[in-house]
Amino acid sequence: MKKIKNILILGVTILSISSCDDAIEIVQEGEISRELAFTKVSDLRRYLDGDVYNRVNNTNEIAFTSIFTDECGIGPDNGGQALELFRFQLNANSGEAAGLWSSNYTLINRVNRLIEFAAQVTPTTALETAQKNSILAEARTLRAHAYLQLVSFFSVNPADPNALGVILSDFPDNPINVVPRLRVTNQVIYDFIEADLDFAQSNLLPTLSNYRFVSPNLVNAIKARMFLYRRDYVQAKAFATLALAGRPLTTSTTTYRGMWIDDAQQGEIIFAASRPSGGTWSNIASTWYFNVTTSTGGAFLDMGRNLFNLYNQFPNDIRRLNFVDSTSPTANVPSYNPANDLNWIKNDILPINKYPGKPQQPLRNDLKIYRASEMVLILAECEVGGATPNLAAAATLVQSIRAARNVVQPLPVYANAQAAWRDILLERRKELAFEGHRYLDIKRLATLAGVPGIDRNNTDDSILGQPLTLPVTDYRFTLPIPQAEIAGNVTIQQNPGY
Repeated sequence: MKKIKNILILGVTILSISSCDDAIEIVQEGEISRELAFTKVSDLRRYLDGDVYNRVNNTNEIAFTSIFTDECGIGPDNGGQALELFRFQLNANSGEAAGLWSSNYTLINRVNRLIEFAAQVTPTTALETAQKNSILAEARTLRAHAYLQLVSFFSVNPADPNALGVILSDFPDNPINVVPRLRVTNQVIYDFIEADLDFAQSNLLPTLSNYRFVSPNLVNAIKARMFLYRRDYVQAKAFATLALAGRPLTTSTTTYRGMWIDDAQQGEIIFAASRPSGGTWSNIASTWYFNVTTSTGGAFLDMGRNLFNLYNQFPNDIRRLNFVDSTSPTANVPSYNPANDLNWIKNDILPINKYPGKPQQPLRNDLKIYRASEMVLILAECEVGGATPNLAAAATLVQSIRAARNVVQPLPVYANAQAAWRDILLERRKELAFEGHRYLDIKRLATLAGVPGIDRNNTDDSILGQPLTLPVTDYRFTLPIPQAEIAGNVTIQQNPGY
């Protein structure tokens, strides 16, 4: 009996193992394997246009930066939204850091999968070979952008090649067999970015020109931003110059406004992530509003007073006219001072109108990620930070932005490099507001410019006496590695202070 019992146990065990394998290897009716799904170059194109481009998203960067720095104030309809982040409460459990980390690594993983799928597709003609390589070039450009975002926000010092960077992921994640990965140095990440962008420069088809897709000029723009963050001013200047040659600064007020409302005006946009009216896309202006971008549209956050005051110095500045909605009850009242108003939160409404929405979809607009004006300001930095500083050339570049925005102001004369850095930081604050740059700009330039850091008005908060600044030396000018990443990757090193 004992022998029979052992045989029965062995049989049940074998059946159990077989059943487990069957459960794992179930093929649902209608399911298509990757070997069958990716057989032609056109299959790769469909995956790129759908599953990869759809993941390009700087909403987290815009939201975090605008709330944490000095671009926003508490709005009249705030019921507690974003108050912790607004009051500088940032830790490993903060959703904003997790969202930025997750969105960029999701894009990277989609690109890694496309590269894996492409290995099993064999072109049959020279044209198909060129198309396949161009698809890979587009994908690798987007991966390079994602890595640049990650290293900029999560490295203590992106300009230091030996500083700790982020995780290098160059193969698709396997949810069944997760491999713990450590952070690598910035130099390793930058080498990877450069390899992707060099491949793109050699393989992108010249016919690519739609600004909602990767173009050769986008590669120039990414390189310009990357080398600027690394303080390699020679390379940054070279690629910013190329990017501007491909998409110059617009001086038309109609075109400038048109590109923000997505009325088919490309203007000076080098690259934007498409957000069509249809579909379940996120709405960028829902970062600050419940309903629409007006003073009665449910603004739980509005424009910070000090930022508005910068615009308001020049009433014809098209950024002042376009980025603050005309329904503001106080924007056009010169005598109004929120410091003298006991109910300033309800009365002093400065509605953010940079993303007014599409005709069929309020609050939703394309995400403008690279623009010509950024390239002009990169060139200005290069003139100041180069081996032979040219402060007059930097002043001329800054002045070109102001003239394009209808700001009538004398050509600045910088007494020294610090004055030049301060003016460049000021113009970046006005020109690139609500585009996800301010946090990194303070981190990069505040010390050089001799300014403390975040610059808020006392009436930005609903409670007087809250901190108005955060010095650039504070550890929170580097984002924390999210707790979710640490929980699944216990060997990863957290950033200082968290």
